[in-house]
Amino acid sequence: MAQPFTLPDFYVPYPARLNPHLEAARVHARAWARSMGMLEGSGVWEQRDLDAHDYALLCAYTHPDCDEEALNLVTDWYVWVFFFDDHFLELFKRGQDREGGKAYLDRLPAFMPADLADGFPEPENPVEAGLADLWRRTVPAMSADWRERFSTSTRNLLNESLWELSNINAGRISNPVEYIEMRRKVGGAPWSAGLVEYAAGAELPARVAGTRPLRVLTDAFSDAVHLRNDLFSYQREVEDEGELSNGVLVLEHFLGCTTPEAAEAVNDLLTSRLQQFENTALVELPALSAEYGLDPAENAALALYVKGLQDWQSGGHEWHLRSSRYMNEGAVSGVAAGLSGVLGTSAVHLAAALGKPARARLRSHTRPPHTHEGPSLLPDFTLSYPLGLSPHHERARAASVDWAERMGLLHDIWDREKLEGYDFALCSAGLDPDASPEELELSAEWLTWGTYGDDYYPLVFGRPRDLAAARVLHERLLTCMPLEEPSLAAGFAAAPIERALADLWARTAGAMEPVTRAAFRDGVEHMLESWLWELGNQAQHRVPDPVDYLEMRRHTFGSELTMSLSRMRHAATLPAGVLDSGTVRALENAVADYGCLINDVFSYQKEVQYEGELHNLVLVVENFFGCDYPTAFRMVEHLMAARLDQFEHAVAHELPVLYADFGLTRGQIATMEKYLDELRDWLAGILNWHRGVRRYDAAFLPACLPYGAVPETTGRGIAGAATPGRGVAGAVGTAGAVGTAGGGVRGTAGVPAPAAAPSAALPGAAVPVPDAAASAAPGAATGAVPASVAGWRYPSGIGTSAARVGSGAVR
Repeated sequence: MAQPFTLPDFYVPYPARLNPHLEAARVHARAWARSMGMLEGSGVWEQRDLDAHDYALLCAYTHPDCDEEALNLVTDWYVWVFFFDDHFLELFKRGQDREGGKAYLDRLPAFMPADLADGFPEPENPVEAGLADLWRRTVPAMSADWRERFSTSTRNLLNESLWELSNINAGRISNPVEYIEMRRKVGGAPWSAGLVEYAAGAELPARVAGTRPLRVLTDAFSDAVHLRNDLFSYQREVEDEGELSNGVLVLEHFLGCTTPEAAEAVNDLLTSRLQQFENTALVELPALSAEYGLDPAENAALALYVKGLQDWQSGGHEWHLRSSRYMNEGAVSGVAAGLSGVLGTSAVHLAAALGKPARARLRSHTRPPHTHEGPSLLPDFTLSYPLGLSPHHERARAASVDWAERMGLLHDIWDREKLEGYDFALCSAGLDPDASPEELELSAEWLTWGTYGDDYYPLVFGRPRDLAAARVLHERLLTCMPLEEPSLAAGFAAAPIERALADLWARTAGAMEPVTRAAFRDGVEHMLESWLWELGNQAQHRVPDPVDYLEMRRHTFGSELTMSLSRMRHAATLPAGVLDSGTVRALENAVADYGCLINDVFSYQKEVQYEGELHNLVLVVENFFGCDYPTAFRMVEHLMAARLDQFEHAVAHELPVLYADFGLTRGQIATMEKYLDELRDWLAGILNWHRGVRRYDAAFLPACLPYGAVPETTGRGIAGAATPGRGVAGAVGTAGAVGTAGGGVRGTAGVPAPAAAPSAALPGAAVPVPDAAASAAPGAATGAVPASVAGWRYPSGIGTSAARVGSGAVR
């Protein structure tokens, strides 16, 4: 059978190495698989299948430095996981037996007890027998924290196979964002990362294992592993097995392009995820180590973990080139003499490392700022959700503006006229049309504070690249949210941004139960951390990776925070696990993304032309594909429609299955339906607000922008700042900060630094901006986007956005 496309030039920057215990692992794997019943008589594999797949070679390449015992155990794990995949395919996927598949999967967690003393059920098939044996041999060497993380990734790997089966049943191809999220679970790479900890002797310190840098390292590693696998397995999965969960097929369907074009786009995304991995390892991990005060042993474990994941990428690539399981005809031919064997083809991939991947990396760091764009393009929104508006809107607007005045938020980057034009109470009135007057005022004030912070951070800390001062403010804001006694919050606050948060925290969190209060605080903290992430990209002048951008956008927009209050209010009436199920989380993410992208399309001109912003999905897509603004806009418009379609699909087809799986009562189903209505209100309210305020309308730009955010726009970046009525000239602030009444530290630009951090006074020298003509990246418009998307005309999505207390930030 002819291959559907030629394999692309992969970005493989690290040489693959081979473990010297390969042959011992091969012999051991055959004996172990036979003893577990996976070979003759299993109906799935014969020995020739196992030999041809050569999982020992995979593990010898991906774990080149471990000893023989560890390599044997890791190889057994991979034999088991691939056998599971084929076993589940034969028993349930081919016959589309979801009920039988669920019963099969429900038994498997019992073979991963937290304490081995609890024992195991009697195995009924080779998958159960293999899991019990592997768990028994692995967990004694690892901590309780690792056991919990690894068992979770194993359960995800197993249980999300039902998602694949359900999509086959529905004949449905997922959208790209949905696919990336679900592939991490069903693809098994997070599970592989757990085995890297074991094989490399690099167990992650528990106190940092859940932080953003480690999460992003694992996610970027996982995405790259899965996308590479999708390229090699397209022919077998799509053409032979009828599989719909393949990244090439997903992009082929989404972009409306040919299979070879989709394969190139998948490879570009694979490269982007590897470069995200590298950026995180080099930039964020050192800062994490300093922040947490990691000791030498902990730093060594992090370094070994990064090295282990790099080894896995290169070794996994080499194995895919050789395994009979994949489409790789001719892939290893033509290797230069003397470079085959141990070094493999990775050593001759200099062209890939220095060619297109290098141009993509350069392009992401050389985006000309402040280009003239003109009015933002907007989708032809079609609302299917009715808009409800609270009758208390006008009262809440007046009260929230007065509150901002009392807190001191109108003395620097905003004034009363600007805030009245932003009308955050209108957003709250749509998010929660049934709110009491007091609830609506509190919601509008949270939105006011969140957006003030979102405006404040890039002006005060971003332009001078003062990340240290931003971290000081971050820590001070966290102290303004005491968990034990919220009423004491005001005692920790000094600067206006702190006083406003302390006031909101005391009034919101005081009545909450401790568990709910802690969860709510986590949501605020995640939003604050996302602002630091934006500052980090601003300091590097780096357009984010598309996947990292979308996942962080939910935090920068406050989606997680605003939705959390609704879900927490309903959690008590629902069975444990319903709201944390993959179905509900995916549904919430789809809604959150649609709301975030409403903001991105409305704010494009404001952010890109006037503010020099790098954090907008339209711009991110422009950078990734090397295409123009209208083409990128059409892609984002199509993604919005796809995310909304996913929400509607989940409501119609996936939630009824979830209800049945959990045995929900009529009352509990009604609770879920109420929550869904709140999500629809969230969308409708956000769209209505964007249409109704002066913050984004070209007719009101630049006058409605925060003071200090308005450079003159030319074809060559910033020519100087010109802000009527404010003494902004060049950079924001000066080194000679002068204290002002109200506790802030004010520079001559009128933008305060945190009161408790005099070192945060802003330097007077203007930040140099790259010359647009000189910094244009090679290949910035190379036609990388498939030709078939140039004239896209897609039906626009429908929707609007929100949760019950609008705690988030809008741009």
